[in-house]
Amino acid sequence: MSRTPRHITTTERRARLALRHRLAPGTHAAAPEAVADSLVALHGTDPATVYLAVGARLADPSATVPETTRALYEDRTLLRMHGMRHTVFVFPADLTAIVHASTGLAVAARERASLVKDMAKAGAPDAAWLKEVEGSLLSALTLRGQATAAELAVDEPRLREQFVYAAGKNYEGVHTVSTRLLRVLGVEGKVVRGRPLGGWTSSQFRWAVAPEHPELDTAEAQAELLARWLTACGPATEADLKWWTGWRVTDVRRALTTIGAEAVSLNEGTGYVAAGDLAPLAGPAEPWAALLPGLDPTAMGWQQRDWYLAPELRPALFDGSGNVGPTVWWDGRVVGGWAQRPDGEIAWRILDGAGVGREGEAAIGVAAERLRGWVGTTRLTPRFRTPVERELSA
Repeated sequence: MSRTPRHITTTERRARLALRHRLAPGTHAAAPEAVADSLVALHGTDPATVYLAVGARLADPSATVPETTRALYEDRTLLRMHGMRHTVFVFPADLTAIVHASTGLAVAARERASLVKDMAKAGAPDAAWLKEVEGSLLSALTLRGQATAAELAVDEPRLREQFVYAAGKNYEGVHTVSTRLLRVLGVEGKVVRGRPLGGWTSSQFRWAVAPEHPELDTAEAQAELLARWLTACGPATEADLKWWTGWRVTDVRRALTTIGAEAVSLNEGTGYVAAGDLAPLAGPAEPWAALLPGLDPTAMGWQQRDWYLAPELRPALFDGSGNVGPTVWWDGRVVGGWAQRPDGEIAWRILDGAGVGREGEAAIGVAAERLRGWVGTTRLTPRFRTPVERELSA
């Protein structure tokens, strides 16, 4: 006889989020590596997000910049690379081979085929020529250690060649071989982003040859990645899992079966937790407040978000492409947004209908001062700007 799946309430889901994402008092981490491990991946499209996401979860936020820089560029315990949904993330180093096999290989094949096709349409050199340029690029990068695309083009001038993309279309443009090729090599796991040219908010990166990693079986890698994500973010629906991974639904279902994921009941329907993770979880001892950056892994972790983000708040907090901006959290739910003003002040706003009471306002104020304290004189402008962030930053 089949048993009735255990129901996990919204309250318990918020408790899991608070504890496992290191947002509740007493759960903050000692190092950036522990933060990344708890979240599985840090969004890296906006470089500042990586640091801000770590800083919100470190026991000593003043260590955010030096320690995250150390992990990224000195010890290389965290690596920035393309991952799920063709998005740039920062992963724990031991996860990179798993991400590459589970997700990167399929995307990489499409990216290379697309580049070859676009070049052929434009009358540019063929795939053999591209392969030759690729070998020259990798040799030059190995000798240099780290380099920008412009520096690599000094060693391999063919990287400067351009071709017209989508000729005759309203989105026609001119692409440079170096830009497209480095993107393909990044998805293929052959190169990774190195140190930025500027400070920790800079979007201009050098490139480096990717560390060697074992070639894993795709299905096994998918099972391992899903197990880690469910441990960090479960319960989640099948729609959440398909969206986060970017896989086909058949891949998601196969991985769920492989890891022995257990079905639970959610307000949204059937969800899944990792094997052995059915026990009720007590919430934090006290309410908590946090200011999380745009594209934070917690805010972007699920496709179905009503349990922590009321639908009526979304127009103010998302841009037109579905990217979440800086968010204010109170006890497991998004209640508003924040921004940095030109003088460095961290301004925040509780949105209509998301009352938090005096206790919540006081705690959010403390979180804002905590953020301002370690950010210091650095000025923050999110890559994807939202209505409330624009208003508050003015």
